[in-house]
Amino acid sequence: MYLFEFIVAAISATAWTYLLFAHGSFWRVRQKLIPGAPASQTSAVVAAVIPARNEADVIGRSIASLLRQSGPHSLHVFLVDDGSSDGTAEAARQAALSCNRDGSLTVMPGRPLAKGWSGKVWAMSQGIEAARVINPDFLLLTDADIEHAPDNISSLIGVAESGPYDLTSIMVKLHCRSFAEKLLIPAFVYFFFKIYPPSWIANPGRQTAGAAGGCMLIRPAALARAGGVRSICGEIIDDCALARKIKDSNGRVWLGMSDATVSLRPYGSFTEMNRMISRTAFNQLRHSALSLLGTAVGLGVVYVAPPALLGSGRFWPTAVGLLAYVLMVASYLPIVGLYDLNPAWGFTLPFSALFYMAATIRSALNYWTGRGGQWKDRAQDVRGGFTSSSR
Repeated sequence: MYLFEFIVAAISATAWTYLLFAHGSFWRVRQKLIPGAPASQTSAVVAAVIPARNEADVIGRSIASLLRQSGPHSLHVFLVDDGSSDGTAEAARQAALSCNRDGSLTVMPGRPLAKGWSGKVWAMSQGIEAARVINPDFLLLTDADIEHAPDNISSLIGVAESGPYDLTSIMVKLHCRSFAEKLLIPAFVYFFFKIYPPSWIANPGRQTAGAAGGCMLIRPAALARAGGVRSICGEIIDDCALARKIKDSNGRVWLGMSDATVSLRPYGSFTEMNRMISRTAFNQLRHSALSLLGTAVGLGVVYVAPPALLGSGRFWPTAVGLLAYVLMVASYLPIVGLYDLNPAWGFTLPFSALFYMAATIRSALNYWTGRGGQWKDRAQDVRGGFTSSSR
């Protein structure tokens, strides 16, 4: 037992040493905060495309934040109303009127979901098609629940020009107020950047590609070279799939963060967080039972073992487990600080990892039993098909 505990502790400590010092500095989040370059002074034409399905409670603030952007660029918003029943379209129009910018908003009724397409990507494709009439220099692909900082688009264009980059995206600051959100939202961002280290994404010599779909700025020519959104029509993790297509077509990709552009969507309970995670988690593992097993073992050894070994009563397993735990907390504290939380939350990462593992197992069970992940009355990632809808 002593030898087993020591080996587990040594593996965990080695893993955290690597993650802290050799994994692309993924945890240094403040270095990734936009702007990563001066705000652009270019008079670019930008088309913002927003797919929206029953977003009346947030769409007004999102539209207003876009139409009040600073900078020399021109902006037109194309909202694709994807079968909403709650007055999303009217709420968007009222927001544009309140800004005296109703001429800068086009609201389109979405067409019925096409076979083989995810709902979001299908709506995006319609907005992109409509945006061709203004011949944009950039497309801003953004979600309906995002409230943009006043200089967000200028900053994104500035980063795009500095690379130059073909796809520039930011992980917006997510809603983090309830206990469940404080435990799980910073961990979500942490895990995302660990899988997709921004420095590796920006490096054309590395294969790593990723993006944050809530706010992506892309050059239309690069999108066309990558095969357009049709090339990712069946993807539910569409942002990272698009980044992969861009990078595979010799495009350059940049991923950063913002503490001023925020998500308005709350995930106030553990049930809501479980639903959000399980919607895509097994898809991330490519529906592989072996990958699911490996992930469970890996999370157990790397995240859960260090605090568990503190109670072993044996010196070396405890000491090495403590070292692993200290390294883990050290790597997590920058994310905790970004969300203005007490540093004590840094010690909760093992519990967050356990929750994410349980949600991933639920995601696999939903897939294997044919239920898939539920989102806006649609089942996504269904075994033997893609989506079903009540509409």
